[in-house]
Amino acid sequence: MINRRDLYRWAGCGFGALAAQAMMGRDSLGAASSNSIQGLDGLHHRAKAKRVIFLFMQGGVSQVDSFDHKPVLEKRDGEMLPFDDAREFANTRKLGGTHRVMKSPWEFKPYGECGKLVSDLFPCMGGHVDKMQFIHSMHTDGVAHGPATLFLHCGALNSVRPSMGAWTLYGLGSENENLPGFVSIAPSIGNGGPRNYGSAFLPARFQGTPIGRASSTELGIEYSRSIDAQGYAQENKRWMMQRELQEMQLERFRAMTDSSHSTLPQADEIESLISSYALAARMQAVSPEVFDISKESEETQKLYGIDQKETATYGKRCLLARRLCEAGVRYIQVNYGDDSANPAWDQHSNLPKHADHAKAVDQPIAGLLTDLAQRGLLEDTLVWWGGEFGRQPYAEKNGTGRDHNPGGFTVWLAGGGVRAGESYGETDEFGQLAIRNKVHMHDLHASIFHLLGIDHEKLTYRHAGRDFRLTDVHGRVVHELFA
Repeated sequence: MINRRDLYRWAGCGFGALAAQAMMGRDSLGAASSNSIQGLDGLHHRAKAKRVIFLFMQGGVSQVDSFDHKPVLEKRDGEMLPFDDAREFANTRKLGGTHRVMKSPWEFKPYGECGKLVSDLFPCMGGHVDKMQFIHSMHTDGVAHGPATLFLHCGALNSVRPSMGAWTLYGLGSENENLPGFVSIAPSIGNGGPRNYGSAFLPARFQGTPIGRASSTELGIEYSRSIDAQGYAQENKRWMMQRELQEMQLERFRAMTDSSHSTLPQADEIESLISSYALAARMQAVSPEVFDISKESEETQKLYGIDQKETATYGKRCLLARRLCEAGVRYIQVNYGDDSANPAWDQHSNLPKHADHAKAVDQPIAGLLTDLAQRGLLEDTLVWWGGEFGRQPYAEKNGTGRDHNPGGFTVWLAGGGVRAGESYGETDEFGQLAIRNKVHMHDLHASIFHLLGIDHEKLTYRHAGRDFRLTDVHGRVVHELFA
């Protein structure tokens, strides 16, 4: 004989199960709150940065046409010379093909007190070289966009691994319980897509929250709306009732075990979904304000180039990144790219197209650096600029573009404890291969973690019988980059 109380309880769990099942079928999961389980019990060492803004240039900016000036390209322009090409080797299993050297179409000029040579592609960023630490000796794994992009974000070419933002949030948690701790602004659906901000085998609460799409200029959160105090109180009562049903269902799944007496994986999924929906509820009170960039002054909007057609889209993304930074979001990725088969900076046959993309991002990025510095945020915010690889110093197929180059390329860092106005490492005289003070992508990941107070060898998660980390069994901290 079942009593009325048990009937309501089990019926409630039944409806809760249906709700949970519906939620589990959706693609977008929320990120962590400050109450989430954290990977670290305090920092491993004193942090120099509290948060990261990653400016991802999808497709691979040409290093020899931007920040890695190589006079020999002009001197030997048009000559047919042998180059070892990792991409060509992957296709033909041969090295040493002959290619036509191609000089840069853009002039280089010295900028700042450090006299850094920057091409005419980036005059606005050139004005900030005294804030930047250039790394000219980057090299990575993967010769195609998909594998190299996954390696950039997850430290692995093809296996499903947590993204760097997810590892950061897992280790440090969020600074604001009412906003996601990891946000990816306008991500592309290609070349890894959601895996580039995913949590893989980490609890789902650590995955990134995508805002907008690469192909869209809109940056709002769908279905988000302003809510006053009275409305919030009413909604909160309903949310609490839903939470009780969800918690009851969660306890049922926790009590269920498989043949090895391990808790069923659905328990973790439901727990993450409960946390996600609780965060979504709290966001109703704060997110409309944070995402409303129209409240910024006209002067600030002009600083980011929002008043100009060419720079408005990326300018809005960079301005939103600053607002999220102020609001306590731990890891913010600002993507520049598209959803096509050939990502933005991927100029195989039309290198002059680089100028259009440079025009779109140059002023917004310079505006972001100016704004962060004026507000005192650059000191503890690490800004990271770069793509998945660089480009070759010769003309692809004797044409007017450059092929992929994972063997030597440039990224830069600013703020967050790095040395300013300096360059580290170098490529060969043609700018193709890193030859001095080489920095692998694993090394860059390890170094960024170090600035955040994380020892990359100690931030681990046990999965499938072994301990995993972002840098796998590789990576060294490049201390020479730090102030």
